[in-house]
Amino acid sequence: MFQKLLIPAKLLLIMLVLAGNLLYSQSATIRGFIYEKESGEPVIFTNAYLLGTSYGSTTDINGYFAITQIPPGSYTLIVTYLGYDTLTEDVSLKANDLIQKNLYLEKSTVLLDAVNVSAERQAVRTETRTSVVKVTPLDIKQIPSVGGKADLAQYLQVLPGVIFTGDQGGQLYIRGGSPIQNKVFLDGMVIYNPFHSIGLFSVFDTETIRLADIYTGGFNAEHGGRISSVMDITTRDGNKKRHTGKLGLSTFGANALIEGPIKKQLEDGRGSSSFLISAKNSYLEQSSKLFYDYVNEDGLPFNFLDLYGKVTISAANGSKVNLFGFNFTDKVNYKAISEYSWDALGGGVNFVVIPGRTPVLMEGIFAYSSYDMQLDEEEKNPRNSSINGFNAGLDFTYFQGKNEIK
Repeated sequence: MFQKLLIPAKLLLIMLVLAGNLLYSQSATIRGFIYEKESGEPVIFTNAYLLGTSYGSTTDINGYFAITQIPPGSYTLIVTYLGYDTLTEDVSLKANDLIQKNLYLEKSTVLLDAVNVSAERQAVRTETRTSVVKVTPLDIKQIPSVGGKADLAQYLQVLPGVIFTGDQGGQLYIRGGSPIQNKVFLDGMVIYNPFHSIGLFSVFDTETIRLADIYTGGFNAEHGGRISSVMDITTRDGNKKRHTGKLGLSTFGANALIEGPIKKQLEDGRGSSSFLISAKNSYLEQSSKLFYDYVNEDGLPFNFLDLYGKVTISAANGSKVNLFGFNFTDKVNYKAISEYSWDALGGGVNFVVIPGRTPVLMEGIFAYSSYDMQLDEEEKNPRNSSINGFNAGLDFTYFQGKNEIK
């Protein structure tokens, strides 16, 4: 009797699986990138959803979104983000459709009387991440700064469990770990020393940062090789619409940034390219004699120079390649006693590719970086140390409904 019932049950199970696969094959997908209309910069953590349904997505660090397994029909696509006008667009989907949408948000010109912030949105954004802080340039600029220049190093010092100390300055201790147990990435490149000797400034120009993820625990194998913390910093692309620049001066130093399109981004579906160049220099050894003579009449012996450049080449469907390089230097000159200096150099390429009609996002990186340090002491032989290395990686993210498999 049991055997007779088992055969129909198996057939029913097979029919249900086939029906599920058939239903999935009849669904549609909307994917694409969301950009800021003024500059062409991707807008991260933006909500894109279909009005009146539970189908939606949030853009990632590249501004990419994918809404999958949508039943055929007519919908209204809504894109919302605080500080920008809400974007609506009607879409009609047929079975097996895969629609590519590159959307552009305009900054809002309407002042709101009040804004209600819901804690649930933030919870969704970080529900699968433990011990991670997402830092934007706006967050860094809201912290009181030394010398009038906002910097990531000063922001980190207000985080719980973080201590800056060390005889060389700029040594980062997180949750009791040593500085060597921290790992720092800049656009996928390994940065061996991200902080200058004075301890108040990092090698990163705040104006070039898109997002900094600070992991103080719970990071996965993707960020392997350290046991204390990981800092994963992503720089923004150069302005794809117009040429622009910034110049900043403070009692500690000066910084300059220039960016613009090589091939201007248009909204007609064609590709584009842009560049970004940043320079940051300290003249503290000279200015401290005037502004900080109460510390040392001979001035503070700290000098540094940070250079960073990036070229972005984007395809019509949003796929892109980034070429980048950096040179960071630091020098401490204790006259008639010793001179300590280091030089960091590196470069690489990373890419984001959307292959064909598959619900997959490919990301890759190949980079090289080096770090050389030298100490010259009076009446002693010079000492030096260096480290260098290549790093490479290839990631695939598969989108299925509300789930992502990476």
